[in-house]
Amino acid sequence: MGGGWGKRGSGVPLAERVRGDQAPPQGGGSQGRNQGRNQGRGELGPTCPARHCWVSGAVDAEGVKRPGLLLEWRQTAGRWEGRVTYVARLRPLEASGGWLVVEEWLPAELLTPC
Repeated sequence: MGGGWGKRGSGVPLAERVRGDQAPPQGGGSQGRNQGRNQGRGELGPTCPARHCWVSGAVDAEGVKRPGLLLEWRQTAGRWEGRVTYVARLRPLEASGGWLVVEEWLPAELLTPC
């Protein structure tokens, strides 16, 4: 079996494992496991900037809000825009249904938090 799924080994719970280039969580037992859940915050690193959102005015112009991922903000010409990724039906004649990933800057008015 590849990938080590069937191997017994280190005895370190998955929640307490870290990459070699990161400091391990402080403490042990359940306290260490709780810190593993907070990875990416506080002393373990910066908070991830990405946020889930709803995208109005999707490029496919079907008139429905699409779930998206807000990656960053910028201010241009005195207004805010968000860089988002979402899926839209751009090629309806394909067997796959034509869903493609879109990444674009949209005005803040077209984005709402989830």
